[in-house]
Amino acid sequence: MDNVQVAFEWPITVYYEDTDAGGVVYHSNYLKFFERARTEMLRSAGVSQQVLLEQNIGFVVRHMDIDFLQGARLDDQLVVRTSIAELKKASLTFCQEIVNPDGKTLCRAMVKVACINNERMRPTAIPHAIFMEFSRSDR
Repeated sequence: MDNVQVAFEWPITVYYEDTDAGGVVYHSNYLKFFERARTEMLRSAGVSQQVLLEQNIGFVVRHMDIDFLQGARLDDQLVVRTSIAELKKASLTFCQEIVNPDGKTLCRAMVKVACINNERMRPTAIPHAIFMEFSRSDR
């Protein structure tokens, strides 16, 4: 199922621990911001990652393309926008961007996440309820 658009926004405040010596967000912390937003998107859809883990189901990053456009700074109030660009039987591709209050994109990423069986470390189908939630067009 291609071109699925599930929009979700998650606010991020840049803390001292997120920055380098110059007060600019260290590059690897953008990955953390994106991860938190994906987790909160799942939570907002009623998906508990703890329950999934108890069922030996996990989501792992398979591939990521990231474009750092402009640095964020200490105390910036940002928003991570997340949508699903592609939904397949055992994977999701997220389109994510971090924007400032003026709506300027600072960083964007395409993140392919695979659903796996944690015991076998092999792909498995996304649970039906999650698939159906993310395939809804009215979100």
